[in-house]
Amino acid sequence: MANSAQARKRARQAEKSRQHNTGLRSNLRTHIKNTVKAIEAGNKEDAQAAYTAAVPVIDSMAHKGIIHANKAARHKSRLNAHIKTMA
Repeated sequence: MANSAQARKRARQAEKSRQHNTGLRSNLRTHIKNTVKAIEAGNKEDAQAAYTAAVPVIDSMAHKGIIHANKAARHKSRLNAHIKTMA
């Protein structure tokens, strides 16, 4: 447990930040999951729409530091590649 006032405050701030980031990360995963489901369903139009909705969320999470920029690029690249290979 934190002993100094400064350490107690940092612990409070860290917990608040952790909870906030958890919500953002959950939203990111939901968008990615929706895109993957649309790809697996085989509907290219729905997959493209889901991908279009997911890209700003992915970029936003990378900009905020929730995920690394390379991870964001990897997600976008792989999802787009799957959509391009659909019939």
